[in-house]
Amino acid sequence: MKDWDRLITVEEMEAATASLLENGKKVGADSWQQRVKNQTPHCGFGEAGTCCRICSMGPCRITPKSPRGICGCDVHGIVGRNFLRFTVGGTASHSDHGREIMHTLYETKENGNYTIKDPEKLIRIAKEWEMETEGKDIYELAHEVAVKGLMEYGKPFGTQLFAKRAPEHTQQLWENAGITPRAIDREVAEAMHMTHMGCSSLPEALVHQALRAGLSDGWGGSMMGTEFSDVLFGTPKPIDTTANLGVMEKDMVNIVVHGHDPSLSEMVVHYANDPEMIALAKSLGAKGINVCGVCCTANEVAMRHGIPMAGNFLSQENVVLTGACEAIVVDIQCIFPALGPLSKCFHTKFITTSHIARMPDSEFIEFSAESAAENAKAIVKTAVENFKNRTPELVNIPDIKANARVGYSVEAIVKVLDGVANSQVDTFGTTKPLLECVTSGVLRGAVAMVGCNNPKIRPDYAHIELMKKFLKNDIIVIVSGCSAQAAAKAGLMDPVLAKEYCGAGLKRVCELAGIPPVLHMGSCVDISRMLILAAELSKDSGIPISQLPVLGCAPEWMSEKAVSIGNYVVATGLDTFLGVDPYVKGSSEMGEWLTGENGIKKWVEANYTVETDIEKMGDLMIERIEAKRAALGI
Repeated sequence: MKDWDRLITVEEMEAATASLLENGKKVGADSWQQRVKNQTPHCGFGEAGTCCRICSMGPCRITPKSPRGICGCDVHGIVGRNFLRFTVGGTASHSDHGREIMHTLYETKENGNYTIKDPEKLIRIAKEWEMETEGKDIYELAHEVAVKGLMEYGKPFGTQLFAKRAPEHTQQLWENAGITPRAIDREVAEAMHMTHMGCSSLPEALVHQALRAGLSDGWGGSMMGTEFSDVLFGTPKPIDTTANLGVMEKDMVNIVVHGHDPSLSEMVVHYANDPEMIALAKSLGAKGINVCGVCCTANEVAMRHGIPMAGNFLSQENVVLTGACEAIVVDIQCIFPALGPLSKCFHTKFITTSHIARMPDSEFIEFSAESAAENAKAIVKTAVENFKNRTPELVNIPDIKANARVGYSVEAIVKVLDGVANSQVDTFGTTKPLLECVTSGVLRGAVAMVGCNNPKIRPDYAHIELMKKFLKNDIIVIVSGCSAQAAAKAGLMDPVLAKEYCGAGLKRVCELAGIPPVLHMGSCVDISRMLILAAELSKDSGIPISQLPVLGCAPEWMSEKAVSIGNYVVATGLDTFLGVDPYVKGSSEMGEWLTGENGIKKWVEANYTVETDIEKMGDLMIERIEAKRAALGI
């Protein structure tokens, strides 16, 4: 299959989707595009955050005629409670991902299902947590670290251990505001208690807890998910792969992994390369086994193994609509229940693996660390044996594919840039070369772009067009999650082609360092890497995070996790721009707390900007970066 020698437009991706929808019509398949039409217009009360159903006296809806709920709560309290509950739904989900990784770490053993791939990082973290490491077997240490990490979820006293990684200035802001994150489960439980009928209805208190809960995710559960995935599966370093729907193979068994937990996908990748499974595939007429990914599971295996990325959140139905998907294997989060009935329209096996994400019309093969090998082999075998059930006339794989260089962990970014500047690539190095690029004006700044797709916004368009705008203005872009896959699908992670979109300064940096101008940092849980990078930039420069010419952006966000992420990114000191309103427009007070000069900015020196016009958002972000540069005199 040929490599593409040009960048891919949104229009080409939309044309590919249109052809797949025609494929679906042949078999009466449903699609999210049709469901959006059926659900439009959306509930205005829900979009404004002005309905309440936390007790059975209602539900209550705030209108000019009825400005208070039955209990007397006003619109500001109702919107604030909804915002906090939305936040902790995400905090619980992302952090529970981290909890499962800690359980997997506890199950490691020599020659076991899971082993330690980065012992140096494990030892480094153990020392950071003030644990004794000398003379200990690596698996003994792994078990002790796992237990200590699991205690971060429910310890009765103290604050998150990883929060001490933040610069002293940031830690002091948290202390002054009373938002230093405690035990993760405590922040979630306290938020649910605060929003129970008859508890908090003061916007200030509700926003305060939303920030604290978010921080327990970003500097707690998510960071553990990232750091210990590296320990278990290897710390990512640059690796080349491909992206978009053309990564699926007509003559091979196609297994699509989808979700967020790398524990499952790592084992599926392993058994897809098992000679026994490959021989079985060939005996059934296939040339071999092709694993590709959707959503954050795709990011996980792409950055560690170079597994191709078929697409992001709103691409998940497309892989089934190709008619060439033998199995779509899912773990947790962002999975459409629609995949069940859709798969029944084709030959695809829809395989669920977690008790957390049970869905109708799926085959359930429960996955656990203890039986991982057995589970993964059964999944791969199920997919291989399904190859013979394909309907050849329904196979339609769009000829659309881009090259991508992925896997830029903090360690990898520092090593690449420090190596260019100092030729010392065998040590961790510092962020000073990146800072020198910014202070000299070669780079104007950086944008951390994250988040999902949302049908309210033309899918991928906001991500891709904003990236192009920033690159042209010498602003480097670091990405994770679905935003990363939008860039990869368009070719913006191709180190050869993408630099043509760059201004002269950024282009020069890319050529010297051999990097694409959009740096892939991993899955959405790996936004914690961005926190660490911002912290290191602050420490190496002596400049508070809030003053650095670095911004956060989620132009197409849609999930509760994204709200938790937004809260911890803002609370860390990064001004954050949203392209979808976070359901608070019904309350002027909540709007002021989140976006005004006298709200959360007083606590954490950063706030939100909501701008649904993507062109205007890009201009505002560039203006903000230039204003930060001017304030620093650079």
